Amino acid sequence: MLLDSDPNAFPMRLIILAALVLLQAPRWKEIGKTSAGNPVFIDPRSVKKGADGIITASVRATFVKPVATPKGEPITSSRTVAMFDCAKKVVAVKENIFFHDEKTNKVYNRSAAGQPGFGPAIRGTLPDIAMAHLCK
Repeated sequence: MLLDSDPNAFPMRLIILAALVLLQAPRWKEIGKTSAGNPVFIDPRSVKKGADGIITASVRATFVKPVATPKGEPITSSRTVAMFDCAKKVVAVKENIFFHDEKTNKVYNRSAAGQPGFGPAIRGTLPDIAMAHLCK
């Protein structure tokens, strides 16, 4: 291999390895807990602010106590894509996904609003925690 005969091969490999480690940084950052104690996370790379000031972001929650379902297998987490209007203190959910097992992408239910509508976030819920974080 060409890099093996190059005296700069080791430093180059070290730089590449460091870059790969940085790219593997955790995707989700914990930003708080719901009133039920469920940790709420945000994907910092998903946060986008539009020209109108609306912030769109992907947020998720893992359920401390899995939620029972009629199908028998419990729901263990949820992921939501939402729009936050910090000026008006309202939120609109674009998509919700509830997981039996998020690690294996085993989805219980996925829903997307045809036309998302803005409304107030209920205190202590995932949208409320996310809005408080994004609208500081």
